[in-house]
Amino acid sequence: MKLGVLISGRGSNLRAIAAAARDGRLGGAEIALVLSNRPGAPGLAWAREQGLAVCELPSAGREREDYDRDVVARLRAAGVELVALAGYMRLLSGVFLQAYPGRILNIHPSLLPAFPGLDAQQQALNYGVRFSGCTVHFVDESLDGGPVLLQAVVPVLESDDASALAARILEQEHRLYPEAIRLVAQGRVRLQGRIARLAPEP
Repeated sequence: MKLGVLISGRGSNLRAIAAAARDGRLGGAEIALVLSNRPGAPGLAWAREQGLAVCELPSAGREREDYDRDVVARLRAAGVELVALAGYMRLLSGVFLQAYPGRILNIHPSLLPAFPGLDAQQQALNYGVRFSGCTVHFVDESLDGGPVLLQAVVPVLESDDASALAARILEQEHRLYPEAIRLVAQGRVRLQGRIARLAPEP
């Protein structure tokens, strides 16, 4: 299965996904394209150094649907079958969602449906929760609201600030995202409404 990874920044989850691909832990999936909407994103430079195919496609000043048509065209030209949003700081339009129905994954630094949107770690601290974590979910038209695929729990410590909590959650993101991609690549995930059903390990 050919994978497209979309980034806007440093690409730390991209690095984890690429490492899993090298180690044969993606269930046969391979990165076919790394695309960024932000010129000069550090993750793009890293991807180039690794010999991955990259696309720098600035989104500033462009209408969302028009931009997404362009992104979809680049993904399809690369043969991409599954899209992984890895720190991609744009909401997707219906154009994108219709092009890859049930084939777009995102990772979010909270236990969804709690604390969607930006600054999820600070939201968790503001609410005084004892546990936070991260969620890999399928993307739909809602904000961080698509069907949940996998989650990892991270305790919230009395000493935590947003940066400390984010760092511990990120460790779990790097473990969880490749595992989620592996499940999809192996054909073990079936969507039934809001529920992602997992078939047993073959």
